[in-house]
Amino acid sequence: MTEVSFQTGPKLTDDLLPGCRLVPLAVRGDERGSLVAIEGERDLPFAIARVYYVFGTLPGVDRGLHAHHKVHQFAVAIAGSCTMLLDDGQRRVSVRLDDPAVGLTLPPMVWHTMSDFSPDCVLMVLADAVYDEADYIRDYDAFLAAVAAR
Repeated sequence: MTEVSFQTGPKLTDDLLPGCRLVPLAVRGDERGSLVAIEGERDLPFAIARVYYVFGTLPGVDRGLHAHHKVHQFAVAIAGSCTMLLDDGQRRVSVRLDDPAVGLTLPPMVWHTMSDFSPDCVLMVLADAVYDEADYIRDYDAFLAAVAAR
């Protein structure tokens, strides 16, 4: 399996893996500060059904460690930073989320692991469906089998 580390730069919106893309968000502001608005079906390719955020992650702890059968997600480190390891069963790509004006699209059937959280990290995730445990694939071997069956 190939593993690639992705650095942000001029090709910011190229696919990291099929369907996984860094998306620059419009920043509005003035001398008082900045604001980023994210609207479903306008800024995202889906309607937003669920918003959650991860924070207070202890050093050395990994989060995620799963894939989804159907859910599409969009992740933004709105404070601090973390590393997202993306795996489509054939290739792995690592990307650092460290800019509140850049989000990452996460399509179904991509195993994702978040790690290396800064102490101040707040990772916000927008999803196109409400929580449904049946949509999760939490066993990596089962994930690889599902990928092979496609």
